[in-house]
Amino acid sequence: MFEVKLRKDEPIDRALKRLKGKIDADGMMDELRRLRSYETPQQRKKRKLKSNHKKEKIARQNRLRERFNS
Repeated sequence: MFEVKLRKDEPIDRALKRLKGKIDADGMMDELRRLRSYETPQQRKKRKLKSNHKKEKIARQNRLRERFNS
């Protein structure tokens, strides 16, 4: 469950945007869309490959940051 507390003098639109950001970062909407309909084995394979590429890219960027920051 996600929770967003309104800050002083903060518009509701801004709070909703922060909530949406938390939901997107968690991947909840992607999971709901995926479970909404049947996913063929080819689509599942493509989704997993895309996810793995993204994880590898992030890991590569982190290794570069560590190398240059030390």
